[in-house]
Amino acid sequence: MKIPQIIDRSQDEHFMREALVLAAEGAGLGEVPVGAVLVRGGEIVGRGFNCPISRRDPSAHAEMVAIRAAAAALDNYRLPGSTLYVTLEPCSMCAGLIVHARVARVVFGASEPRAGVAVSRGDFFAQDFLNHRVLIEGGLLAEECGAILKAFFRARRG
Repeated sequence: MKIPQIIDRSQDEHFMREALVLAAEGAGLGEVPVGAVLVRGGEIVGRGFNCPISRRDPSAHAEMVAIRAAAAALDNYRLPGSTLYVTLEPCSMCAGLIVHARVARVVFGASEPRAGVAVSRGDFFAQDFLNHRVLIEGGLLAEECGAILKAFFRARRG
């Protein structure tokens, strides 16, 4: 399958910083600090941070919240030509949603060695059975994205 040629990396850092702001907002509410923004046409159309505790919803990961918001804002369950910026490598649940929503590109910050399925625990997005291909780029502002998580868990332990 062909990967769409929609790549404009000129604003990647800006959008990842927006995701970091959301991660900090979630941390302030006692949620694991992961933030996500979904961008299409150079504009943020969906925002989210992890909130499964406050929403009492195990599916309320940052990616899920941002994609749901974007789908509602665009009045479409498919989001072709979009880029998802997320501070942490997606898990299997979010990876499935990314494919079903037809997100074109995912840019993540920190790797997730326990549950990340973009690179850490395998490459979910390269599976032959998928009917949509997603371009994956990891490591953008990885130190900052990882630092907010480390600080959060250090504070909880200590």
